[in-house]
Amino acid sequence: MYRLFLTEEFDRFLSKFPKSAREGFEKKFLTYVGPQLKQEPHFGLSIKKLRGYNPETWRFRIGRFRIFYLIDEKDHIVKVLSIEQRKDAY
Repeated sequence: MYRLFLTEEFDRFLSKFPKSAREGFEKKFLTYVGPQLKQEPHFGLSIKKLRGYNPETWRFRIGRFRIFYLIDEKDHIVKVLSIEQRKDAY
């Protein structure tokens, strides 16, 4: 089982969202995304390892949003870096 660490950058991106979008996203994150990342952050329908990133970076897709995170295998920590809309993410 992994632990989640939410960075200040993630909180900053989330605070910029309109209230309605933020509430919906937080609900999905708490009920679906968070438990999935704690259980198995490497595999899933919405999970993909990004190519060409150092350190290895992963993304989780939620509709038009992308969550970017790193996995610390040694300490079993998932560090959630940021969330961005698909149009701005890549």
